[in-house]
Amino acid sequence: MSRRALLLAASLVLAAAPLAAEGTLVIIVNVDSGITRMTPGEATNVFMGRQKRLASGVVAIPMELNLPTDLRDLFYKRLIHLPLSSVRAYWARLLFSGQAQPPRLVDSAEEMIELVAANKGAVGFLEKDKLSRRVRAVLELGAEPGS
Repeated sequence: MSRRALLLAASLVLAAAPLAAEGTLVIIVNVDSGITRMTPGEATNVFMGRQKRLASGVVAIPMELNLPTDLRDLFYKRLIHLPLSSVRAYWARLLFSGQAQPPRLVDSAEEMIELVAANKGAVGFLEKDKLSRRVRAVLELGAEPGS
């Protein structure tokens, strides 16, 4: 293999490294929500506004991390296999028609934990290593989409 081919291969590996290094994301709920686990389909329906109540009957309050945007993009790629731009377009159509409201935007993992812990129907996501005992993880979204 030529030196140029080796450099190209090395640069491609390094460019992909940040995505591969991303940790597991978890969907979290309030510990008193009555939910102990959630399927990817249920989570998709909650975050896309198609399911207004959790399986326990509590009104769902979906929340998503606003910052960093790349974490939000990763969340939607892993959960519904669509980029954030497609999710934004979906919500723009629903907002225009008045059919639903998008998930509430939260600026940090700490704020997400606070809000989910304080609201029985709250559903959010964060990186697994930021998980707190004040909330319950109900679905893991691993490093590969759909895992």
